[in-house]
Amino acid sequence: MASAREEILKRLENAVHPEPEMPDFDAPVYHAIDKALDLTFKANLEAVNGSVYICKSQQELIEKLRTHLENIADSAIFCAEEKLQNLLTQSNIKHQNYHEEATTMEVGITSCEFLIAHTGSVMVSSAMEGGRQMSVYPPQHVVIAQQEQLVDYLGTAYDKIQQKYIDQLPSQITLVTGPSRTADIEKTLVMGAHGPRELHVFLY
Repeated sequence: MASAREEILKRLENAVHPEPEMPDFDAPVYHAIDKALDLTFKANLEAVNGSVYICKSQQELIEKLRTHLENIADSAIFCAEEKLQNLLTQSNIKHQNYHEEATTMEVGITSCEFLIAHTGSVMVSSAMEGGRQMSVYPPQHVVIAQQEQLVDYLGTAYDKIQQKYIDQLPSQITLVTGPSRTADIEKTLVMGAHGPRELHVFLY
């Protein structure tokens, strides 16, 4: 009588081992984008609990941003980028200049490197004013971006950021895809555990 080991080896020997199907190396890596980039970006970011406000002009953006911030104390709104600070000041949106001990921060307003339509991701880097903290520390991250920062796929964004910082890439390049979320503890979804619990993108 054959032992259990011999029986298993015999089954393995007689088993059929078909050759795996040859992959199609010419097939596209990404699915095609069949809508405008801004609408694609909006759909994909909002699918992961982010918010996107598409504006026809800078003035419309300011009006929507002012409405968005109306219930937040001036002392809790921070911005570190001079260009955005000037825009907020000219638009009479009160805010604080960012500093490392900004313990009262509820909203951090930043620009971005690029917006990636395919994944609904915001690309930020440590080269931006405010560095690494402004996209991680505030409970609510507000991004102000322009249409020309929209790209189709991740590969395009990486190509463009290499062109932007020739021979001197930022020490950190990060993709932000929706609010911070984790389900590490008992598979319970928690928002804002490792970063902002809200992400809002204002695009014009």
